[in-house]
Amino acid sequence: MTNRAKVAVGGVAVGVILLWLLPFWAAVLVMVGVPVGAYLLLDPSQRRRLKRVSRKELGR
Repeated sequence: MTNRAKVAVGGVAVGVILLWLLPFWAAVLVMVGVPVGAYLLLDPSQRRRLKRVSRKELGR
């Protein structure tokens, strides 16, 4: 398994656990809020780099 696949499987597992433990709206808020918060914590130069890398990978 690649690292990306491991992260995806872990994310799905955490999502299922959150949906089981928390009300639906709270679980969705956590699942959406954590990645958005992580993105907002990046420096502007890191955000530009992330966008550039994402575009290159999408073009493969």
